[in-house]
Amino acid sequence: MAKIAAFLLVALVVSAAATAAASPQLLPARRSRFLLTNSFYSCSKKSSAVCLAAGSPGPTCCGGQCVDTVTSGDHCGGCNKACKHGRTCCGGRCVDLLFDKDNCGSCSNQCSHKCTYGFCDYA
Repeated sequence: MAKIAAFLLVALVVSAAATAAASPQLLPARRSRFLLTNSFYSCSKKSSAVCLAAGSPGPTCCGGQCVDTVTSGDHCGGCNKACKHGRTCCGGRCVDLLFDKDNCGSCSNQCSHKCTYGFCDYA
């Protein structure tokens, strides 16, 4: 009786191992880094009202894609108004975070006197 139980236990372990090896494991779905645009929020073939839907990247339709013109470096303050190198879009304006008194180091960080290299009132 003990031999039969041991045989069944070994058969069960071998069967489980064979089943695990035979069944393909599903990999998590990956998006291509070259296809970063979300076609659901494409306003080129749909109404621009799709940009106002919950979860949309932004309320404005620029070049067929929904964008946020308040923070987008490529559409800062309006469509196709790109910020120059070294500038960041804060509140729809292209600013230099290193020296802008109203956006020192990050957007909306206001300094009382002056902004130097991203630090307020640096000596």
